[in-house]
Amino acid sequence: MWCRFRKNSKLGQYPITEVLIVTLITAVVAFPNPYTRMNTSELIKLLFSQCGPEDDMNLCDYYNRTYTDASSNVQIASIQDGVKTALWQLSLAVLFKLVITIFTFGIKVPAGLFIPSMAVGAMLGRIIGIAMEQIVLQLQNTPLDICTARQQCITPGLYAMVGAAAALGGVTRMTVSLVVIMFELTGGLQYIVPLMAATMTSKWVGDAFGKEGIYDAHIHLNGYPFLDSKSEFQHSTIAHDVMRPRRSEPPLSVITQDSMTVDDIETLLKETDHNGFPIVVSMESQYLVGFVLRRDLSLAIGNAINNVEGIVSASPVYFSSNVPVTTSVRGGPSPLKLRKIIDLAPVTVTDQTPMETVVEMFRKLGLRQTLVTHNGRLLGIITKKDVLRHVAQLENQDPDSILFN
Repeated sequence: MWCRFRKNSKLGQYPITEVLIVTLITAVVAFPNPYTRMNTSELIKLLFSQCGPEDDMNLCDYYNRTYTDASSNVQIASIQDGVKTALWQLSLAVLFKLVITIFTFGIKVPAGLFIPSMAVGAMLGRIIGIAMEQIVLQLQNTPLDICTARQQCITPGLYAMVGAAAALGGVTRMTVSLVVIMFELTGGLQYIVPLMAATMTSKWVGDAFGKEGIYDAHIHLNGYPFLDSKSEFQHSTIAHDVMRPRRSEPPLSVITQDSMTVDDIETLLKETDHNGFPIVVSMESQYLVGFVLRRDLSLAIGNAINNVEGIVSASPVYFSSNVPVTTSVRGGPSPLKLRKIIDLAPVTVTDQTPMETVVEMFRKLGLRQTLVTHNGRLLGIITKKDVLRHVAQLENQDPDSILFN
């Protein structure tokens, strides 16, 4: 919600001011609390760790806990004032991290969401772990006693690990990859089952509120043309139904292989903002030769004009291998050969190709556009934005409502 407000309001026009204000508030509010003052990675490591004989921090301030045998499990014990102080400090840190993460995500500084989400989950998990530890302690010598020989059957650090995995899974909706990440962080194979249970539960709870993870929602908010690999295209349309140009639109901007000058191409670059241009034999035949990117074409012409003698605005441009000898007549402009910069085998589909196949090509090949042909003649082009608009239209949405940056 805050990212949408930032994007649609005047606040997005002053990113440096926003960064300075958030930085000032973070420094003032976070400094008094040791758990918000320390580095977040160190905080996660601290919350994951188990108390030992060398630890004198508040989180390990237990009453009458002794460490006589290094090979035995640590006994459970009642908490003292140090742990109580750490609990309310952790509670305040959770609230602060939750609030400040809302404002820092999407801000114009390198600030991610992985570590803050893990920190929030680890703090909540540690708090719950200490609470469960004390509940088990109070149930000793009762029918509900689950511990034997006063061993520590409740490990607060494990609760912190599970909490971190649950928080990160709920935010990103990752499952298997998140379990693998947590396994690599902890190195404990015995923790796989609780981590898997927490990850799947957090994903189900998150899906109940919305199917999109935070990164998917941010992609749509910023207007990035993204085709989700998890969604299926189940319609019977063909490429001819999606390709541009339509009947009411101007013809496709193309470049002929041997009948245009440098000035013609520079005019085409100024009047259009396309990412690339198809190369055809002639305007009449429209037989496809290749595809050239706008960036390569602009650089090649600029370098030729500045560095090659005889290249002027009236110089003919050739994208074919055969350059007529008559082009170098006495006193005439020198020809410019640009065959090396064109893609002679661009990705093409026929006008009768099912859109299901086209969508899979965009997903698996990472295409930005594909050319549509019929018996070798160029008919049009399909871009990723055209595919997204077509999908929205088939889902009874307004295709013009989709805004791309």
